[in-house]
Parts: sequence; C-alpha cells; structure tokens
Amino acid sequence: MGLLMTSQRLPLLFALLCAGNGVASAADHQITITGMKFSSPPPELHVGDVIVWRNDDMFRHTATARETSFDIDLPAKSEGRMTVTQAGAIDFYCRFHPAMTGKLDVRP
Repeated sequence: MGLLMTSQRLPLLFALLCAGNGVASAADHQITITGMKFSSPPPELHVGDVIVWRNDDMFRHTATARETSFDIDLPAKSEGRMTVTQAGAIDFYCRFHPAMTGKLDVRP
C-alpha cells in the first residue's frame, strides 16, 4: 500500500519540482497587421511559444522570416498560428509589401 501511495504522489511531486526550477510553460502572443504595419512583437518571446499572426487589413500579407524558418500566408481578415522553434534574432517581412518589416527576439 505504501508503494501505491508513493506512485500517486509522483505527478504532484514532479509538478512542484518543475514549478520551482524555473521551467516556463509556453505562452500565446499576438502580432497584428493594421494599416500596412506589423504591431510590435512581444518583448518576452521564448522557444515553444505560439505567435498568432492576425491580418486586420483589407490586403493579403505574409509574415516571412528572412532566413526562411517560417512563411505565414495571411489573406485579408484572417489569422495564422506558428510555434517558435529557434532562439535568436529573426527578421521578418511581408513578401507582398517588403517595406513592412519586424524583428523577433527569441530567448531559449
């Protein structure tokens, strides 16, 4: 019976250990396109986080990484989701409107 009680406590013990060691859970962030501009990227972006790219314009846009790690097609009034997979500075732009640019600063 002692073994059963111990195994039942393992998930709780694991959760407490993870909470105490600085392991962060993934977060959702939104970057909106309005007036032919990207909104400011989130300042606290980490590998594993999800970015929801939302196009509020009447024109089709993309969110395209210059180093080709992502290319999100965004028809007018739509959104797309992506999970951040690499750390570092990632410059992005719209393929249809190259003057539309931004930069993600992703932490591990």
